Amino acid sequence: MDEYIKILENQKEELVSELKKIAVQNEHTGDWVATPEEHSGEADHNVAADTTENWNERRAILSQLEMRFHNISLALDKVEKNTFGICEVCQEKIEVERLNVNPAARTCKLHLERERELPL
Repeated sequence: MDEYIKILENQKEELVSELKKIAVQNEHTGDWVATPEEHSGEADHNVAADTTENWNERRAILSQLEMRFHNISLALDKVEKNTFGICEVCQEKIEVERLNVNPAARTCKLHLERERELPL
């Protein structure tokens, strides 16, 4: 169990570092909000188009990172509640092989496809 905790804590630390490069965290809600890339000089139509494209890319990346951040935080909470490694769909143990690949897994292999449907 301790090795999973270390892995999760390290992953969370790395995610926070990545998130801070493209977003800021709302201190009241804990949500992450994408920030625009800084540009110097005057904006023309090309810069405006690039900024919009970059903003959309950052939001897409943020969505993925934030989901992973949430799942890792949830897994660490489950450790505290002694529910770590239990499938949220069937309440059976998550396979060790699955946890070794993804310690933040929320479902067993049988319910892998349903993991995306679970509420945040």
